[in-house]
Amino acid sequence: ESLVSSRNRSSLFSGFRVLGLYSNHVPHALRYHQKHREFYLVTAVGKSLHTYNVNRLGIVSISNSLSDDITCIAADRMLVFAAAGRDVSAFARNKEVVMRYHGHKQEVRLLLPLGDQLLSADSSGDVIVWDVQDIYLRLQFDPNTFDVSAMMHPSTYLNKVLLGSSQGALQLWNIKTSKLLFTFPGWSAGVTALQQSPAVDVVGIGTAMGRIIIHNIRLDETLMSFMQDWGPISSLAFRTGIGVLRGHIAFWDLERRQLAAQQRHAHNTAVAAATFLHGEPLLVTNGADNAIKVWIFDQEGGGARLLRCRQGHSAPPTAIRHHGNDGKNVLSAGQDGTLQSFSTVHERFNKNLGHGSINKKKEQKKKKGLSYEALRLPAITAFSSTAARQSDWDSIVACHRGRLATTTWNYQRCTMGAHHLQPPSPHRDAIATAVDITSCGNFAVIGSSCGRVDVYNLQSGLHRGCYGDDEKAHRGVVRGVATDTLNQLTLTAGSDSLLRFWRFKTRKQEEQLKLNAAPASMMLHRDSGMLALSLDDFTLLVVDIETRRVVRKFAGHHGNINDMTFSPDGRWLVTAAMDCTIRTWDLPSGCLVDCFLVAMAPVGVSMSPTGDFLATAHVDSLGVYLWTNKSLCGPVGLRPLPADYQPAVETLPGVTADESEQEVTSEEVDDVYQSADQLGVELVTLSLLPESRWKSLLHLDDIKRKNKPVAPPVAPAAAPFFLPTVPGLTPRFTAPTATEQETQSHLLRWGSLSQRSEFSLALESALESGSFDRPLRLLKDCGPSALSVELTCLTSEGGGASSLLLAFIQMIDSMLASGRDFDLAHAYLALFLKLHLFSLSQDSVAMAALLRLSARLEAGWAELRASFNQSLCLLSYTKSALL
Repeated sequence: ESLVSSRNRSSLFSGFRVLGLYSNHVPHALRYHQKHREFYLVTAVGKSLHTYNVNRLGIVSISNSLSDDITCIAADRMLVFAAAGRDVSAFARNKEVVMRYHGHKQEVRLLLPLGDQLLSADSSGDVIVWDVQDIYLRLQFDPNTFDVSAMMHPSTYLNKVLLGSSQGALQLWNIKTSKLLFTFPGWSAGVTALQQSPAVDVVGIGTAMGRIIIHNIRLDETLMSFMQDWGPISSLAFRTGIGVLRGHIAFWDLERRQLAAQQRHAHNTAVAAATFLHGEPLLVTNGADNAIKVWIFDQEGGGARLLRCRQGHSAPPTAIRHHGNDGKNVLSAGQDGTLQSFSTVHERFNKNLGHGSINKKKEQKKKKGLSYEALRLPAITAFSSTAARQSDWDSIVACHRGRLATTTWNYQRCTMGAHHLQPPSPHRDAIATAVDITSCGNFAVIGSSCGRVDVYNLQSGLHRGCYGDDEKAHRGVVRGVATDTLNQLTLTAGSDSLLRFWRFKTRKQEEQLKLNAAPASMMLHRDSGMLALSLDDFTLLVVDIETRRVVRKFAGHHGNINDMTFSPDGRWLVTAAMDCTIRTWDLPSGCLVDCFLVAMAPVGVSMSPTGDFLATAHVDSLGVYLWTNKSLCGPVGLRPLPADYQPAVETLPGVTADESEQEVTSEEVDDVYQSADQLGVELVTLSLLPESRWKSLLHLDDIKRKNKPVAPPVAPAAAPFFLPTVPGLTPRFTAPTATEQETQSHLLRWGSLSQRSEFSLALESALESGSFDRPLRLLKDCGPSALSVELTCLTSEGGGASSLLLAFIQMIDSMLASGRDFDLAHAYLALFLKLHLFSLSQDSVAMAALLRLSARLEAGWAELRASFNQSLCLLSYTKSALL
């Protein structure tokens, strides 16, 4: 199964990156870079670490992924430590793992860097002190009596560590001598947070009952305590006061021993950590609501305000769509009720359009005392946007869960609009189910569960009419609405299994199409006029709105089809379903050309208007994932996939598999498609060699004459700079030892100097075997000059034999017969005849072979000439004919 899975990967899309993921429930770590003189914030996102600069909250780096989700992080001056499962990893330069710590038997949940050492505690009660990568000390605690829940190093306490437990007791240990120095009985509540105060010997202790204790550990004396009823203390931070956070922030004045200020709804969930920047009036917080926030203390009374933040969805997205024609912004509606825009270029271009809310001016007068949550609208289920008139009025219309009234949003002002679009005579228990904005940006068409389809003017928000004689376009729920490019047609699909075509201006029905099953959703590609419908029986229909007929039908999904999108040219239809597959259908051929599995079911999919990225949203995931369209980067071989095709699981972008899972097997390498050397015997195939290797073979003499040096080479000096000496204690120069016999010249026979080259030997053996693949391969490796030398040495004067000339002619004949390396055969033959034509004319056997080769050449060129003439004739007719 793993081999099949590795082979059936997507050939069209490749994971690129994830948008909108910033933080989770893991407390952050703060570092100060001495060279850059800047603070850096490190957060955990799944299996990797994200590093941001605090000044701009711009992402600096993303680390390599670990094998499991990160449970806690800590940082020192040089490294960042992250615990994933039972292992601890040390990251250098915020990216690569340089050390790994193995020794825990349970999940690690606490980390504390201390000088050159590292302390780690797991859920089984083991506390390990690491020195480099070796275990320096191991402390074992019984989780039933002392379950370690917090660790801290008191300032100026050399080799001392303060441990807090969920039972409430605290222990002070010396990790150098492995001795328990003191035990604090506690305050009858589990310790959740420990923090060193600016004063020596004084620490802040947060408990699970919401109590904060300022305690002197040297005197074992409680200086002061505070109580808040927001739940357990999740984090403590000292400045001039202490911040206590659990979704809200409280600032306590330690001098007056009273609450100085509070910041409610700082995060939608519990705050994971809060840290004051040393020497600056800034507080950095992160939480499980996928938000990083920087607060500045410049308000009267010591209050704080939000300075900058990076925030994504705190609940999974429900719908995503690209906004604009440049494909650089992705609109995303989440279950948290927010509408956000994520930029594919840089995070500083992200926009948060906020939560939808009811009309406060009217509602607050009638209903006094409404809470902040009661004024919020439920999550957006569907929306439509356009960039045509976004500078003039609202350009986004959204449907909300369980509500009939739809809301308008302004993209440029990043706010909710002033209009609540609702029909004049609303039906009881009806809700808005589908929405579409015309291409001109002036009108919005909204369908509801009672069967109504209404038209509204976006500029004024006024109702302009509805479709149907009895004010009902369908006898059931409206599942989809769409308008064409020129505002001539309106298309509606309902649960009554009908697709109806309406005239947009007169709102009169022109035609209807009966479907095999009730449609679940629909999507119109306006440029091509293709309408895609997903049915309740998990099939897809493509309707041409010009002919108003079903032109394609696709089947293959095994779950509800959640969303679909067209490619910009209308050639592909990409669908996402609850069976965790994302499929790409080719409309011209009517085939499935790409399919891959994801770990979490996709709920939304959108193709960029430029075609470079595919954006997806998934169940139980807060981010928007981008996939690269590989067809824009190079040729992609798409072929129809069989009905029993088993797709492979693709890793979501931004999440890299473990190193052990990234090893490529030989079966995977062998499975890569290799083009055949010869597609057909009747075809002519050219070589892949560059033209410089064969085109200049007949002009080598001219090239050598042009490249001949102007001046002769200068002879070197008679004596070397360092004269050779004889080894020994006394330095002596070496004398020449050549004898008179050695210096005299000798006459040798030519046969004693002649040596056959590797090509000549391979050609001679090929004459006997009949296979000329090896000598041809040797010639392909030679350059033009070396090739000329090899062909020159084929004669007896060059050390060869007449049989080699005949063997070379047979090699060219076999090349022409097979149709391969057609250009090389002609180039080699031309150079061969130029060098040996005179000697060949004296050999009758060679001349007979050349005559046979000439006949083959004429026959081959006759076939090519006929094909060329036919193609040229067809092209000239196409250019000149009046079509």
